[in-house]
Amino acid sequence: MYEGKFPHKRYRLTHQFLEKHISKSESILDLGVENPFTEVMLKSGYQVKNTSGEDLDRNTSAIKESDATVVTAFEIFEHLLSPLTVLESIKADKLVASIPMRLWFSSAYRSKTDLWDRHFHEFEDWQFDWLLEKAGWKIIDRQKWTNPTKKIGIRPLLRWFTPRYYIVYAERA
Repeated sequence: MYEGKFPHKRYRLTHQFLEKHISKSESILDLGVENPFTEVMLKSGYQVKNTSGEDLDRNTSAIKESDATVVTAFEIFEHLLSPLTVLESIKADKLVASIPMRLWFSSAYRSKTDLWDRHFHEFEDWQFDWLLEKAGWKIIDRQKWTNPTKKIGIRPLLRWFTPRYYIVYAERA
């Protein structure tokens, strides 16, 4: 068990979900470049390799050529124009993926300074489930959690009660 401090609630909950389903003896391909959660997984004893920042909508070779037994995708599918293509490219039999959920009271995320940090999709849970099933995955477990903020207002209040993140563990159907 990783004993370090988690900078975000979602890191702690994601880590707990990962430990529930994935053995440290398995190799992981984490979609996306190395990030703070990669470090959490490595310090926890997981064998993790990340993709290199290639445009996964156009180039899935890193996924197709990987011999990892597990693929993780933490908050990446919303950035892809065609997540179905990526999901179908995965050779591993296990997938742990999380997404930020679509919030009815807030528009999709769009960075004004980073052209890559934008959301093409913000899914409802049923939409993400359907996407996974269409790509040949069977969902074994799922969890949702909220992302409260310490701001004042109607939207911050709604974030205390409305789930923001959704994570699934799926296996090849």
